[in-house]
Amino acid sequence: MVKHIVTFKFKGSEEERKAVAQKFADALMQLPQQIEELFSIEVGINVNPAETWDLVLTATAASLEDVAKYSAHPAHVAAVQIIAPYKEDRACVDYVF
Repeated sequence: MVKHIVTFKFKGSEEERKAVAQKFADALMQLPQQIEELFSIEVGINVNPAETWDLVLTATAASLEDVAKYSAHPAHVAAVQIIAPYKEDRACVDYVF
């Protein structure tokens, strides 16, 4: 099994960043019903004002190959388009557990 953890930092005012984070989170939470390789997903919007990262997602898949299939799936690609104009930075860790 693979955990796929991704953090995002968005551009814009605090209000814009929160709005795009919520819209993105809502889209991400629908993905397990649409992508068979994705076992689960958890999405969190940062509430700590001392930190600068806006959103984190943790997804579970059977393998790195399945993570790649999830990443290329049209539903995931559409979700990523929500944040395209706002994405300032992204960090990712994939690990086997």
